[in-house]
Amino acid sequence: MNIKIIGVGKLKEKYFKAGIAEYAKRLGRYCKFEIVEVPDEKAPESLSQAEMDEVMAKEGERILSKIKDREYVFALAINGKERSSEEFAKTLNQLATYGHSDITFVIGGSLGLSPAVLKRADEQISFGRFTLPHQLMRLVLTEQIYRAFTIINGLPYHK
Repeated sequence: MNIKIIGVGKLKEKYFKAGIAEYAKRLGRYCKFEIVEVPDEKAPESLSQAEMDEVMAKEGERILSKIKDREYVFALAINGKERSSEEFAKTLNQLATYGHSDITFVIGGSLGLSPAVLKRADEQISFGRFTLPHQLMRLVLTEQIYRAFTIINGLPYHK
């Protein structure tokens, strides 16, 4: 199985990088794992709705350029479907069983994901109604993917 996370912006914080690297190393037993960063669009603090839409559209184009047709895409969105860790593991296992060996997760920038990215996604998922920095979300998502594989394989990590 190939799992990819596409994230907007460059991860700068050493503590996030270290946590992600640890889970990425652990994931090596179960899948080919990669993180793809696309540049964020520089924008001033206060934007009109039209300017926000333009920023999201530009970031969306960059994201979509990194997604292949065969990939099953999860968009992380606050209004997406929430799952427990066990349900998430079951979903990943079912995707693998039914021929989806390329799975991509998309984390938007500070303004979220463009309508074009949300339309391309096969599913929208949410990790709750909290707003988290996209850098932290990469770490949380990587850990949850690792947790899913431990659940699938009956390992004690999940307990």
